[in-house]
Amino acid sequence: MTEFDLQGIGMTSQRTRDRLVARLREQGIDNTEVLACMGSVPRHIFVDEAMAHRAYEDTALPIGHNQTISQPFIVALMSQLLSEVKPQQVLEVGTGSGYQTAVLAQLCKRLYSIERISALTTRAKRRLAAMSIKNVSLKHGDGYGGWQAHAPFDGIMVTAAPPAVPEALREQLAVGGRLIVPVGDDAIQELIVIDRTPEGFEERVHDRVKFVPLLSGTSAR
Repeated sequence: MTEFDLQGIGMTSQRTRDRLVARLREQGIDNTEVLACMGSVPRHIFVDEAMAHRAYEDTALPIGHNQTISQPFIVALMSQLLSEVKPQQVLEVGTGSGYQTAVLAQLCKRLYSIERISALTTRAKRRLAAMSIKNVSLKHGDGYGGWQAHAPFDGIMVTAAPPAVPEALREQLAVGGRLIVPVGDDAIQELIVIDRTPEGFEERVHDRVKFVPLLSGTSAR
C-alpha cells in the first residue's frame, strides 16, 4: 500500500470508517456534516505506511518532526465547535499531516493553512491534491502571526498549544467569528473557544486536552 492509496485495503474500507463514525457518535459528536466528513476522509493516507494499520484507532500518532496527527475524536470535536458559527473563510494554524485540513476543507468555502515545518507542508500538499481538494491554500510560515493578507477570518483553528492565545490571531478574527485554540504547557492544556462579538471577545474553556506545543519560527526540515 502506498502513502496515497485512496482505494482502501482491509482496514481502510468504508466499513472501517463507518465504525469510526459510530464511535464518534457515541462520544457525543452529533453534527451530521462533521460525521460525514470524518467518514469520507481516508485517515490512512495521512500517516506513514508503517502506521497505517493503526490509522483508525482513536489515538494521536507520530508523523515525524516531533509532531502528531490528532486523534479522530479531537479532530471531530474541534470541527464541530467551529461549524457552529458556519464559517466560510477559515484559518488553520498547524497543517501537520493535513488530516484536519482535509476535514475542515469540506466545512467551509475557503481554507488557509500555515505550517512551520516545510517538509510537512510539502507532504500535506501532495495528500490534499491526491484527494482533489482545491479550496485550500497552504503556507510554510510562523503560525503565531496568522495570515494577515487574507484576514479577517470567521473561523480560526489552532492545532498545537501556545502558552497563551496569540494576539495576532485575535486581531484577525472577524466579528461573529470563532477561534478555537488549545492553551497551556506540558502539564495542563485547556481547549479555549473564543467568540468575537461587536462588544469584544467572549472566552470559555471547553475541556482539558493534550497537544504538541505551538512553536514560533519556521523550519526547513
